[in-house]
Amino acid sequence: MTAFHAGAPCGYSADMSTNRQLAEVFTQMALALELTGANAFRVNAHNRAARVCADLTDDLAQLVEREGDDAAQVLSAIDGIGKATASKIIEFVRTGEVKEHGRLMNEVPAGLFDVLAVPGLGPKTVKLMWDELGIVDLQGVKNAIEDDSILTLPRMGAKTVANITDAITFMETAGDRTRIGIALPLAEALVETMSQVKGVKRIQYAGSLRRGTETIGDIDLLITSADPLRAAEAFRTLPGVNKVLASGETKSSVRMSLPDGGAIQVDLRIVEQPAYEAALMYFTGSKQHNIRMRQRAIDRGLRLNEYGLFPEPPDPDAPPQKQNVTPVALTEQAIYEALDLPWIPPELREESVKLDGFDAAALIDLGDITSDLHTHTTASDGSMSIDQLADLAVAHGYHTVAVTDHSVSQPIANGLSADRLREHIQAIRTANERRSDITILAGSEVDILADGRLDYDDDLLAELDIVIASPHSALRQEPKAATSRLLRAITHPLVHIIGHPTGRYIGKRPGLSPDMPTLFAAAAEHDTALEVNAHWSRLDLRDTHIRAAAAAGSKLSINTDAHHADGMDVIRYGILAARRAGLDRDACINTWSAEALRTWLTRKR
Repeated sequence: MTAFHAGAPCGYSADMSTNRQLAEVFTQMALALELTGANAFRVNAHNRAARVCADLTDDLAQLVEREGDDAAQVLSAIDGIGKATASKIIEFVRTGEVKEHGRLMNEVPAGLFDVLAVPGLGPKTVKLMWDELGIVDLQGVKNAIEDDSILTLPRMGAKTVANITDAITFMETAGDRTRIGIALPLAEALVETMSQVKGVKRIQYAGSLRRGTETIGDIDLLITSADPLRAAEAFRTLPGVNKVLASGETKSSVRMSLPDGGAIQVDLRIVEQPAYEAALMYFTGSKQHNIRMRQRAIDRGLRLNEYGLFPEPPDPDAPPQKQNVTPVALTEQAIYEALDLPWIPPELREESVKLDGFDAAALIDLGDITSDLHTHTTASDGSMSIDQLADLAVAHGYHTVAVTDHSVSQPIANGLSADRLREHIQAIRTANERRSDITILAGSEVDILADGRLDYDDDLLAELDIVIASPHSALRQEPKAATSRLLRAITHPLVHIIGHPTGRYIGKRPGLSPDMPTLFAAAAEHDTALEVNAHWSRLDLRDTHIRAAAAAGSKLSINTDAHHADGMDVIRYGILAARRAGLDRDACINTWSAEALRTWLTRKR
């Protein structure tokens, strides 16, 4: 988290949208309230407001401006935003600050936010450090460790201090979160390796990784084993482990090296076989989903925890499996059924998703994809020939692949001039005529220039089977200019798909912040699809955008942007994002039959 400094709220930059700024404001207010001893209701209300602001696709500044005197009423109708929160949002949009936020920040030393960023140091511990030892920043923590004064705090032993020291070192040399495309292959490799350990019966990764979030804090592995000690020892001595953080009978934690030079914490939890699926459900989360499920159980006179779903036990403080209580349900499927709910896939177990507001049977899945409409060859910056790309698509079971090399304004990507593109079109058509196993479309990924013009003239665009228009430059435009720019491309009669619409790179650049609801409405009106770029470094559109786009009636296109032989494998990350959005398969043009896809493409020709 960015530390707050008085007079410069949250360290905001021009790259931060109003929604992200407000999410930061409410997050900091929640932390400050907890540090100053406020009641849990106020803390939770501000945390929820932060999540809502971060997930909203409607730009809050534009909403307030558009609704005028009715803004408070419109905002209060949004789930998770009450009257007080709405008032703060309006105050921030109109004045650039929230006075209560400034007051709270003046009550809390700015450096404590850096201390709160240390893994394992929660608000209660940090408040104790502040109250008892006068610690107000990270250096103060280091000094207290060095002179052993930290040991005078309650429940602060040598082992805990060693973990804090290690966490500070790790935080200062590594990023906070790992992108899913790095974390998931590692988790799958760990599952494969640990499944070979003698005695291991079941193993699965859980947590945010199982929910398919775009970035991961740590990896959670859940196992059952006939020989728990052997399993724990095998885990702690795996190749790639550079530090053992905890070693116990039921839980071990290690730090593992990552291929990109970073590191990530991996936790192994060993549970008994009868409770395995209930524990998997519990440790998959999300926290908010678990809270709602527990409350649903309470409303039915039941108790839900990591051991299963039980009648209210005689002794609420003792685990039900240690008492003579017959479980109501032990598997994930049975637990949902017992609570009068349909099966909720892990990707949808978030606060923003209604427990019974979707059709799981219609949810898009990896096996539904039948085409890839955004790929690159050696004609621009790819490493495959046209036929090699077609072979790869056939291997994935696709009926269609579109060759969409870069346009002329991308010299760094060997973008094609008009003459080169015409030659390339002919080469693609020749390859397509040779093959009966797949349809190869002649396309282009055409740059959307800063003013919304496209890189080629309309006569050349009309020669293509498919046009993907994408922003690659001027990605720090003001929201109004970005909206106008993308609208011009969306409404262009020859454009089929808007590629990676915001141009973001996760953890590296935020990309454009246009008025997304306006874009979604325009895309629906003009029958232009919006891309979900499946590469894990982009995932653009992101999950919340996908949900809002589909609700507005926009078509979606999930593509890999493949440049290399393994490039089509990233499709699974796009599918995870789409499932988190609750996307129906029929809303994605990549699931359509060859005939349906061809009919749609030719409408703009």
